[in-house]
Amino acid sequence: MNQKQKKVLYRIIISFTLLILLTILCSVFEPPSVLQGLLYLIPYLVIGYDILRKALKGIRNHQVFDENFLMAVATVGAFLLGEYAEGSAVMLFYQIGELFQSVAVGKSRQNIADLMDIRPDYANLLTDGQIEKVDPDDVEIGSVIVVNPGEKIPIDGRIIAGKTSLDTSALTGESVPRDAAEGSDVISGCINLTGAIQLETTKEFGESTVSKILDLVENSSMKKARMENFITRFARYYTPAVCYAALALAILPPLFLTLSGQTGEMGLLQVWSDWITRALTFLVISCPCALVISVPLSFFGGIGCASSKGILVKGSNYLEALANTKYVVFDKTGTLTKGVFEVTQIHPADGITDQELLYFAAYAESASSHPIGLSLRKAYGEMIEISRIKDIEELAGHGVKACVDGRTVLAGNEKLLRLEGIACESRPEAGTLVYVAVDGTYAGCIVISDIVKPSAQAAIASLKNSGVKRTVMLTGDSQNAALQAAREIGVDDVKSELLPADKVQEVEKLLKQKSDKEMLAFVGDGINDAPVLSRADVGIAMGALGSDAAIEAADIVLMDDDPAKIALAMKISIKTMRIVKENIVFALAVKAVCLILSAFGFAGMWLAIFADVGVMVLAVLNATRTLRIR
Repeated sequence: MNQKQKKVLYRIIISFTLLILLTILCSVFEPPSVLQGLLYLIPYLVIGYDILRKALKGIRNHQVFDENFLMAVATVGAFLLGEYAEGSAVMLFYQIGELFQSVAVGKSRQNIADLMDIRPDYANLLTDGQIEKVDPDDVEIGSVIVVNPGEKIPIDGRIIAGKTSLDTSALTGESVPRDAAEGSDVISGCINLTGAIQLETTKEFGESTVSKILDLVENSSMKKARMENFITRFARYYTPAVCYAALALAILPPLFLTLSGQTGEMGLLQVWSDWITRALTFLVISCPCALVISVPLSFFGGIGCASSKGILVKGSNYLEALANTKYVVFDKTGTLTKGVFEVTQIHPADGITDQELLYFAAYAESASSHPIGLSLRKAYGEMIEISRIKDIEELAGHGVKACVDGRTVLAGNEKLLRLEGIACESRPEAGTLVYVAVDGTYAGCIVISDIVKPSAQAAIASLKNSGVKRTVMLTGDSQNAALQAAREIGVDDVKSELLPADKVQEVEKLLKQKSDKEMLAFVGDGINDAPVLSRADVGIAMGALGSDAAIEAADIVLMDDDPAKIALAMKISIKTMRIVKENIVFALAVKAVCLILSAFGFAGMWLAIFADVGVMVLAVLNATRTLRIR
């Protein structure tokens, strides 16, 4: 609780204590009405002076109709009618509700504040062997900075000395540290855990990952959901409407009774007093705080909850759209698969072992920087002895030819072996096939493919459980590779061998198939898929850690490459929208019933307090549930 909230709490305690004492005093000694009014004015002003000041300020600025005006008119009117205790109690409980709401908003902001804590305060600039602590904004590209254990990495860069483990939880929501060594690219906002490292900066602070993330989150409130805009427009017309309705209730019925001579035994003064009391009660009940506060708070809480889990939502409108998503389209490479080649199958010929086949292939590809060569050497797992290799010849479009231990080795596609007149066994496996021949004899085949992410299958299942009608995978890979990945992952449909423009066309077709209320989300790596991310109703960037293109093009950015976060984001959005709708229906229903009761004289100030403060507190409590989505 901050200092301002503590002051309000002290005022509430003082006012409540005075109100209890005065109630007891007046019931025992029954002082004159004027004296009672003066006494009750003390706790009323203690708790309500700021509300009265805001109401007067609003009148001066020609912005009359707000909750401060409603409270001021209702409570001052109650005092003028001699309802001193009720007038003070209304103001007291209104302030209790406001304090409760303020604390709830503070809690919901904490997740955002935790994220904002990734902003670095300084950078250790290394110049001529001396370390100088400077503002990160003053560090230029290509500078060398030192990051000690326990410090935040201030600017994106590449490690040129040292090794360490990095805490990326503030960015990704993941608690497992990531190892980084010389040559590793690291991003700002991570915390250095173990060893001192030197970085060569690759970006300016304003263009670094941490700056872009903070800018994204800070501006998320600018893009409001349709439901949020509706509440804003509703309150703009609702508040003056109920004020005029209360004025009509205070004047027209008693005027009619007076002119028609139907005041009866009550008397003229009592009739007017009774209807004015009803009108003041009507005003208290009509205060739109529950809606105006709880709906934005629900969206803010949902965005804060998502941020704490490494899911950055650019606005509540995207959170709302995600809740209505029925079609999810995926890019394959880097989204549902790891985007790195690995040896997945080894098929040696008779008389050859797996390790021997890998030996010949790795040595033949030892000079290659292609991902295929790298994956072969990684699978072989032993140091390459250059002295064993001679006469490496690259055969464009086919593979390589090399002399390994005095033996002629061919490693490449099936065409290479056919050209050399070597019979080999054709295999239909998905992925890239490397055929190997030694001294003119077929030695075997190695399958290299992109690995499906461990959580991809579970992610698709979770999306279907969340109400997604159809999942589609779009890829530029071959049909065999695409079909195998699709079967393993469990997507409903797959389109292969597509160019970026073809992906846009496929998304256009799907957009025409869905209804207006249904939304389509596209999930890509945010770099090559920018056109499709922009065209979809909701663009979700996967594997976006440090990717500028992802943060710019997508509506929702997942700060790690786990596809399971998509289902979690949908769960957060669906629960947030459910809570928003619950609050709207509950608040409007209770207020409608109480307004009718007050108009017919069946509701007093105490019911009005519940209809205003009670409903607001319950709605705010419900809204804070968005912070506890797991």
